[in-house]
Amino acid sequence: MKFAAASLLTFVLVAQSASAHYIFKTLLAGSKSSTQAVREPQSVEPIHDITSSASRCNLNPSPANETVSIAPGDKVGFQLSNFMYHQGPVAIYLGKAPGKAQDWDGSGQNWFKIAEWGAKSFNPISFSSYQKNEFTTTIPDKTPPGEYLVRIENLALHLGTGVPEIFISCAQLKITGSGTGNPSKVSIPGYIAANDPNLTANIYSGLTSFTVPGPTVWRG
Repeated sequence: MKFAAASLLTFVLVAQSASAHYIFKTLLAGSKSSTQAVREPQSVEPIHDITSSASRCNLNPSPANETVSIAPGDKVGFQLSNFMYHQGPVAIYLGKAPGKAQDWDGSGQNWFKIAEWGAKSFNPISFSSYQKNEFTTTIPDKTPPGEYLVRIENLALHLGTGVPEIFISCAQLKITGSGTGNPSKVSIPGYIAANDPNLTANIYSGLTSFTVPGPTVWRG
Protein backbone atom coordinates (compact mmCIF):
# COMPACT_ATOMS: atom_id res chain seq x y z
CA MET A 1 0.00 0.00 0.00
CA LYS A 2 2.82 2.39 0.90
CA PHE A 3 4.56 1.60 -2.38
CA ALA A 4 1.35 2.22 -4.32
CA ALA A 5 0.81 5.54 -2.55
CA ALA A 6 4.38 6.61 -3.20
CA SER A 7 4.06 5.64 -6.87
CA LEU A 8 0.84 7.63 -7.17
CA LEU A 9 2.46 10.68 -5.59
CA THR A 10 5.41 10.45 -7.98
CA PHE A 11 3.03 10.22 -10.94
CA VAL A 12 1.06 13.25 -9.75
CA LEU A 13 4.22 15.34 -9.27
CA VAL A 14 5.54 14.41 -12.71
CA ALA A 15 2.17 15.19 -14.31
CA GLN A 16 1.98 18.54 -12.56
CA SER A 17 5.53 19.42 -13.66
CA ALA A 18 4.73 18.54 -17.28
CA SER A 19 1.50 20.51 -17.27
CA ALA A 20 3.40 23.54 -16.02
CA HIS A 21 5.75 23.51 -19.02
CA TYR A 22 5.50 26.20 -21.67
CA ILE A 23 6.76 27.59 -24.96
CA PHE A 24 7.68 31.19 -25.72
CA LYS A 25 5.25 31.09 -28.62
CA THR A 26 4.58 34.68 -29.73
CA LEU A 27 7.00 37.46 -30.66
CA LEU A 28 6.05 40.93 -29.44
CA ALA A 29 7.77 43.59 -31.55
CA GLY A 30 6.70 47.21 -31.48
CA SER A 31 2.94 47.23 -31.97
CA LYS A 32 2.98 43.84 -33.70
CA SER A 33 2.66 40.29 -32.42
CA SER A 34 3.69 37.33 -34.54
CA THR A 35 3.84 33.57 -34.19
CA GLN A 36 5.17 33.26 -37.74
CA ALA A 37 8.47 34.97 -36.85
CA VAL A 38 9.17 32.47 -34.04
CA ARG A 39 11.20 29.32 -34.58
CA GLU A 40 8.76 27.29 -32.53
CA PRO A 41 10.11 24.44 -30.38
CA GLN A 42 8.84 20.96 -31.18
CA SER A 43 7.29 20.52 -27.72
CA VAL A 44 6.90 22.12 -24.31
CA GLU A 45 9.61 19.86 -22.89
CA PRO A 46 12.77 21.68 -21.72
CA ILE A 47 16.38 20.91 -22.54
CA HIS A 48 18.88 20.35 -19.73
CA ASP A 49 22.37 20.79 -21.25
CA ILE A 50 23.50 24.41 -21.44
CA THR A 51 26.57 23.32 -23.42
CA SER A 52 24.62 21.75 -26.30
CA SER A 53 23.85 23.46 -29.61
CA ALA A 54 20.16 23.22 -28.64
CA SER A 55 20.85 25.98 -26.10
CA ARG A 56 20.81 28.46 -29.00
CA CYS A 57 17.24 28.16 -30.26
CA ASN A 58 16.03 24.85 -28.81
CA LEU A 59 16.10 21.34 -30.27
CA ASN A 60 15.21 21.27 -33.98
CA PRO A 61 12.68 24.13 -33.88
CA SER A 62 10.33 24.69 -36.78
CA PRO A 63 11.50 27.29 -39.34
CA ALA A 64 10.04 30.78 -39.01
CA ASN A 65 8.14 32.23 -41.95
CA GLU A 66 8.54 35.93 -41.18
CA THR A 67 11.18 38.49 -40.20
CA VAL A 68 9.67 41.43 -38.34
CA SER A 69 11.04 44.97 -38.75
CA ILE A 70 11.61 46.97 -35.59
CA ALA A 71 13.40 50.19 -34.64
CA PRO A 72 15.72 50.96 -31.72
CA GLY A 73 13.63 52.06 -28.76
CA ASP A 74 10.74 49.78 -29.74
CA LYS A 75 9.38 47.08 -27.47
CA VAL A 76 10.55 43.52 -28.06
CA GLY A 77 9.83 40.31 -26.21
CA PHE A 78 7.78 37.13 -26.05
CA GLN A 79 4.49 35.83 -24.76
CA LEU A 80 4.26 32.32 -23.32
CA SER A 81 1.79 29.58 -24.15
CA ASN A 82 1.16 29.28 -20.40
CA PHE A 83 2.11 31.14 -17.24
CA MET A 84 5.64 30.71 -15.87
CA TYR A 85 5.07 28.31 -13.01
CA HIS A 86 8.74 27.49 -12.42
CA GLN A 87 11.09 29.63 -10.34
CA GLY A 88 14.22 30.79 -12.17
CA PRO A 89 15.74 33.66 -14.13
CA VAL A 90 14.78 34.84 -17.60
CA ALA A 91 16.98 36.70 -20.10
CA ILE A 92 16.61 38.14 -23.59
CA TYR A 93 19.50 38.17 -26.07
CA LEU A 94 20.08 39.60 -29.52
CA GLY A 95 22.31 37.83 -32.03
CA LYS A 96 23.36 39.64 -35.22
CA ALA A 97 23.06 37.41 -38.26
CA PRO A 98 25.94 37.42 -40.78
CA GLY A 99 23.30 37.83 -43.51
CA LYS A 100 19.62 36.93 -43.48
CA ALA A 101 18.24 35.91 -40.11
CA GLN A 102 16.31 33.06 -41.73
CA ASP A 103 19.59 31.52 -42.92
CA TRP A 104 21.48 31.73 -39.61
CA ASP A 105 21.69 28.90 -37.07
CA GLY A 106 22.93 31.17 -34.28
CA SER A 107 26.52 29.93 -34.28
CA GLY A 108 29.47 32.26 -33.65
CA GLN A 109 30.33 35.00 -31.18
CA ASN A 110 27.42 37.25 -32.15
CA TRP A 111 25.17 37.35 -29.06
CA PHE A 112 24.60 39.99 -26.38
CA LYS A 113 22.10 40.24 -23.54
CA ILE A 114 19.61 43.13 -23.48
CA ALA A 115 17.38 42.23 -20.50
CA GLU A 116 17.13 39.89 -17.53
CA TRP A 117 14.72 39.01 -14.72
CA GLY A 118 16.46 37.74 -11.60
CA ALA A 119 15.73 37.15 -7.92
CA LYS A 120 13.44 39.73 -6.33
CA SER A 121 13.45 38.41 -2.75
CA PHE A 122 15.06 35.78 -0.55
CA ASN A 123 14.17 33.45 2.32
CA PRO A 124 12.51 31.85 0.43
CA ILE A 125 13.92 32.93 -2.91
CA SER A 126 11.45 34.22 -5.50
CA PHE A 127 12.13 35.39 -9.04
CA SER A 128 10.59 38.38 -10.79
CA SER A 129 9.71 36.10 -13.72
CA TYR A 130 7.44 33.86 -11.63
CA GLN A 131 3.82 33.61 -12.83
CA LYS A 132 4.35 36.07 -15.68
CA ASN A 133 3.29 35.17 -19.20
CA GLU A 134 4.88 38.07 -21.07
CA PHE A 135 8.44 39.41 -21.05
CA THR A 136 9.35 42.61 -22.89
CA THR A 137 12.18 45.10 -23.01
CA THR A 138 13.28 47.71 -25.56
CA ILE A 139 15.79 47.52 -28.39
CA PRO A 140 18.79 49.54 -27.16
CA ASP A 141 19.12 52.89 -28.95
CA LYS A 142 22.63 52.20 -30.27
CA THR A 143 21.88 48.75 -31.71
CA PRO A 144 23.40 48.53 -35.21
CA PRO A 145 20.96 47.93 -38.07
CA GLY A 146 20.68 44.51 -39.64
CA GLU A 147 18.93 41.17 -39.27
CA TYR A 148 18.95 39.46 -35.89
CA LEU A 149 17.70 36.56 -33.89
CA VAL A 150 16.08 37.60 -30.65
CA ARG A 151 16.36 34.80 -28.10
CA ILE A 152 14.65 34.30 -24.75
CA GLU A 153 15.61 31.76 -22.11
CA ASN A 154 14.21 30.62 -18.78
CA LEU A 155 16.60 28.72 -16.54
CA ALA A 156 14.09 26.94 -14.33
CA LEU A 157 15.65 25.88 -11.02
CA HIS A 158 12.60 24.46 -9.26
CA LEU A 159 13.85 20.85 -9.20
CA GLY A 160 16.56 21.69 -6.66
CA THR A 161 18.75 18.91 -8.05
CA GLY A 162 21.48 20.96 -9.73
CA VAL A 163 19.99 20.17 -13.15
CA PRO A 164 18.02 23.07 -14.66
CA GLU A 165 15.05 22.87 -16.98
CA ILE A 166 15.88 25.25 -19.84
CA PHE A 167 13.11 26.79 -21.97
CA ILE A 168 14.24 28.68 -25.10
CA SER A 169 12.77 30.30 -28.20
CA CYS A 170 14.22 32.44 -30.99
CA ALA A 171 12.50 34.79 -33.43
CA GLN A 172 13.64 36.72 -36.50
CA LEU A 173 14.02 40.51 -36.51
CA LYS A 174 15.22 43.22 -38.85
CA ILE A 175 16.43 46.21 -36.84
CA THR A 176 16.37 49.54 -38.65
CA GLY A 177 18.06 52.84 -37.81
CA SER A 178 21.70 53.90 -37.77
CA GLY A 179 23.00 52.66 -34.41
CA THR A 180 26.75 52.32 -34.06
CA GLY A 181 27.01 50.52 -30.71
CA ASN A 182 29.50 47.69 -30.27
CA PRO A 183 28.40 45.50 -27.37
CA SER A 184 30.66 42.75 -26.06
CA LYS A 185 29.48 39.49 -27.61
CA VAL A 186 29.39 35.82 -26.59
CA SER A 187 28.88 32.47 -28.29
CA ILE A 188 25.98 30.17 -27.50
CA PRO A 189 26.83 27.59 -26.27
CA GLY A 190 29.85 28.83 -24.35
CA TYR A 191 28.21 31.80 -22.64
CA ILE A 192 27.40 29.87 -19.45
CA ALA A 193 29.55 27.12 -17.94
CA ALA A 194 27.85 23.84 -17.05
CA ASN A 195 29.11 24.23 -13.47
CA ASP A 196 28.08 27.87 -13.03
CA PRO A 197 26.93 27.98 -9.38
CA ASN A 198 23.88 30.05 -10.27
CA LEU A 199 22.85 27.48 -12.90
CA THR A 200 23.22 24.49 -10.56
CA ALA A 201 21.95 26.27 -7.42
CA ASN A 202 19.58 24.55 -5.03
CA ILE A 203 17.04 27.33 -4.52
CA TYR A 204 15.69 25.61 -1.41
CA SER A 205 19.03 25.83 0.43
CA GLY A 206 18.56 29.32 1.90
CA LEU A 207 20.28 31.38 -0.81
CA THR A 208 20.93 35.00 0.15
CA SER A 209 22.25 36.17 -3.22
CA PHE A 210 21.80 35.24 -6.87
CA THR A 211 23.39 36.43 -10.12
CA VAL A 212 21.65 35.71 -13.40
CA PRO A 213 24.03 33.48 -15.40
CA GLY A 214 25.57 34.79 -18.62
CA PRO A 215 27.03 38.16 -19.64
CA THR A 216 25.99 41.51 -18.23
CA VAL A 217 23.10 43.35 -19.84
CA TRP A 218 24.00 45.81 -22.62
CA ARG A 219 21.87 48.92 -22.34
CA GLY A 220 23.17 50.63 -25.48
